[in-house]
Formats: sequence, structure tokens, C-alpha cells
Amino acid sequence: MNTTAFIDRISTLEWVVIGLYLIFFIVQLIYYLYLFRKPYQHAKKNATVNDIIDEKELPGISIIITAKNEAENLRRNLPFILSQDYPNLQIIAVDNASTDSTADVLDDFRSSHPNLYVTFIPIGSHAMNNKKLALTVGIKAAKHDILLFTEPDTKPLSNKWVYEYAKTFKKEIDVVLGCCQLEVKKSYFKKYILFDNLFSGIKYTSMALAKKPFMGIGRNMAFRKNLFFDNNGLSSVLNMKDGEDNVFINRIATKKNTVVISTPESIVISNAVDGISNWRNIKSRYLTTRRYYAGNSARILSFEVFSRYVFYILFAVLCAIAVISSFKFIAFYAVLLFLVRYAIQLLVINKNSKIYNAGSFYLSLSLMDLVTPIIDHLFLKREKNNKKR
Repeated sequence: MNTTAFIDRISTLEWVVIGLYLIFFIVQLIYYLYLFRKPYQHAKKNATVNDIIDEKELPGISIIITAKNEAENLRRNLPFILSQDYPNLQIIAVDNASTDSTADVLDDFRSSHPNLYVTFIPIGSHAMNNKKLALTVGIKAAKHDILLFTEPDTKPLSNKWVYEYAKTFKKEIDVVLGCCQLEVKKSYFKKYILFDNLFSGIKYTSMALAKKPFMGIGRNMAFRKNLFFDNNGLSSVLNMKDGEDNVFINRIATKKNTVVISTPESIVISNAVDGISNWRNIKSRYLTTRRYYAGNSARILSFEVFSRYVFYILFAVLCAIAVISSFKFIAFYAVLLFLVRYAIQLLVINKNSKIYNAGSFYLSLSLMDLVTPIIDHLFLKREKNNKKR
């Protein structure tokens, strides 16, 4: 078949589909090769840097934990925080109007750890969101400039966790965003939960590394105390039920003052998830905060989801055209681009997965790729319906 006959055999509509497929293939490659590979490249670079700071130069750091009915988690995880190998450290635990034995647990730890400061929010407090009040109380009690945040259900993987943050806070740095692994109990949805946490982490760290920070996670992040008061505390997020940590970071993080930390010693692990129900509640809270984000970072990530689905749809259309018209070239073209994207995606996702200890993804990757945004939509829809009741 000569070139002219070959071209004539392909209709205008088919050329349009072929062209669009190529365009969205390129868009997807830009996301993966430029944006989403940044976290593992950054982690690899950090692993080769072994900064040692003189103890006299180490800044004072205050760790802030708010706890509401978290007695068991505090018993399990607080020892890992109290055993941090760092000389100038204050640990603040705020009992957020707990009705279980949280106060007793904290008192027991305080008796043997003089650097643990315990305060509380009275039971029956009428604050719109007690956690915001608890965070504010904890921050006001901090005696150091650098505030490091985590949660009762979370523990650092190393006793050098605080030290890693101290090394990262250079003079021009005000915000440091960390990574969080998940310890998921046996569940039919464990693979999905680990992938979802992995991809969420890839997205917010990628944007921060691309100088477009837009969120952080309260389980592992730090910022300077003056940023809290310079921005009128949490007053800008008082109307929010949850997700204040996300949106506050969105308000204070800039391309110049924010960095990501992803060394093995800086990572924390959370036992907050024991199944799909827990993860649904956590995800729903974060999803409902998206409309509060300033800047275009969230929109850039939303366009990735749009381009992903268009790519899959066009792949299916091209395969259908190839079958109907018995045109092997179109089938070869569609499958080739699909496999190239799939191979690049495998490489990027699995390299990033080492940071989050999420396991390996091979045949399940395309399924995760397709269903995760759909599940997010269902979670968000359920959350909105619950608010209407």
C-alpha cells in the first residue's frame, strides 16, 4: 500500500482521534517525567547528603500533638517521640476535651519526661472546632521558634526525626513538609488504600518541589511560630470543620519559603487506618478542603486526572476503530503509546513507593489509575449528603 492510499484510508475523524491521543499521551508523560518523578529524585539526592550540625547550632524545636480520646494511641506512639535524640526539644501534648483515660496516660508520661508539657481543653468547650482551639493552645505554649506537628496515631521511624527537621530549617526556610507511611491492617482494600496514600503524597510533594506548594499533612510537617501569629492564627479557616492543617499550609507556604523532607529518618508511619471505613473518613475530610485552596496547584492536579481519563477513552476508541476497520496500524499505534505510558508510570510509581513503603504495583496499576478518582468522587458525594442531613 503506497503512502497516499494509506492516508486516504484513514478518515478525518480517525485522524482527529489519532492526533488527540498523541496530545494527551504527551500531557501524561509531562506529568510523570517532569512532575511526579520529583519526589523520588529528591529523596535520592537527600540520601547522599550527610550534613552534620554542631550541637550548639541546633535550633530549639517544639513538637505539638493534640489528642482527643487517644489513650491507646498515646501509649503506643508517644514513647517514640519522647525518645528522640535531640538536645533542645519541647514536647507539647494538648488533651482536647477527652473523656477516656488520655489525661491519665499523659500524666504518667509527664512524671518521667520533664520535657513533656501537658495542657488541656476543658470538656464541654463550645468552640466550633476543638482541634483548632487545641492547636492554638499548643502553639501559644511553645517556647521555640520551630513548630513540628504530628498526631497521636503516628510515630517517627527514627529517633533522628527531629534532627532531620533541624538540618532542613535553613535561614530562608519557614515551612517543611514531610511524608507519612500507613500501617494498614488486613483488609480487602489494603492495596487501594496504600496506593491512594502513595499517590496523594506524590501529588502534594511534587507540587512543593515544583515551587507550587499547596498543602501539608498534620502528621508530619513543621513551620515557624511567627507565621502562625503573622497570619492571625487559624482565623482564616474557622468556618472549616476539618482540614485546617491543609489549608493553613496553603495560606503560608510559598515557592521561596517551603521545602520537602523525605529522608528515611524524617518519615513517620500512622496506624490510623484499619480498613476502608477509616480511610473513607480521612479522605472525605481532605477532599472537602479542596475548594479552600488558593493558587492553581489543585487545578493543575485536577487536569492530570482529566487528561488521564481522556487518554484511556481515546485508547478504547482507537481499539474499536481498529477492530471495525481491520486497520492494524491504528491498533499498533494505540497499544504502543499505551504501553510506553504504562512503562513510565510503573517506573515512577514504584520508585516513589519506596518512600511510602506502599509495595509494588504492576498489573493492578491501571485499575488503581482508573478507580481512585471515582472512589474519591463517591467519598466526596457521601460527605456532602451527610452534611445535608
